Amino acid sequence: MMTARGSAAPGRGSTRDLARRISMVENESPGYAELLASLAVESSVPVIGITGPPGAGKSTLIDAMLSVLTGDDSPLVLEKGVGVVAVDPSSAFTSGALLGDRLRMSRHFRHAKVYIRSLATRGSLGGLSYKTLEVTDVMKDWGFDLILVETVGVGQSEMEIAALADVTVLVLVPESGDDVQVVKAGLMEAADVIVVNKADRPGAGKLEAYIKEAAGLDPDQSFERPVIKTEATEAKGVGDLLDAALKSHSRLTGKQQEQLLFEKARRLVRDYTLKGLDPVHMKESMLSHLRDGGNLYTFAQHYTDQR
Repeated sequence: MMTARGSAAPGRGSTRDLARRISMVENESPGYAELLASLAVESSVPVIGITGPPGAGKSTLIDAMLSVLTGDDSPLVLEKGVGVVAVDPSSAFTSGALLGDRLRMSRHFRHAKVYIRSLATRGSLGGLSYKTLEVTDVMKDWGFDLILVETVGVGQSEMEIAALADVTVLVLVPESGDDVQVVKAGLMEAADVIVVNKADRPGAGKLEAYIKEAAGLDPDQSFERPVIKTEATEAKGVGDLLDAALKSHSRLTGKQQEQLLFEKARRLVRDYTLKGLDPVHMKESMLSHLRDGGNLYTFAQHYTDQR
């Protein structure tokens, strides 16, 4: 795994200690359950999820966001630093993160107030690692001022990140034919901030207008669900994006925060319920149940009750 190597820890201990904690959780090493049980997660730490189709420039955009956050004109005073959880596709040979997109953030690896951790999806059906939630909470407990989570941008990842992050940023680009399908897939409702990246390219204005129309927004900027045009490679519009995301977080109500906690709890219960599932035994049990006259629904209920 590739991590930042700041000389001082963002919170307590060293970044090496934090890396060991994350590895313990990711690999379910002895003591990981006790570590998770001891977390004092600060709900006030903003978690901003960055999602969108492959090629939208998410990694480059996060790199630009880190530059703004660590610069003199940062919209957020960094006392303890920024944590980045970057989810990569798994290698078919090692099941480890491929780390390709992380190269675009390389200039921030050694910044004293930036910590970057790559996680492999390891077969997860969406664009998130099974351990993204737990790792994010470990980093929140560590004491970062802000955490950014980037998804692979495939499958169900856009909806998954909406259940994990406080603020979801959907990144689209003008030339991608998939963008319209992404908008139609209901992801507009999941996004708190919508970004038209690579806004210097033809079609950016047309895509922006289409997004606002599809979202039911008037031609002017929407306060509740802003549409921001950015050029990540030039850091244009990135300050506006950060302002919009932080304002969205500040407007979270108590009920919305409770719903976010419930969605996280539901995901954890689901994952814990499936943990240790023996697919061979499950298949044998299913076939036996069907031979006895049951169907898939009665099998699922029976098998769940047995566990």
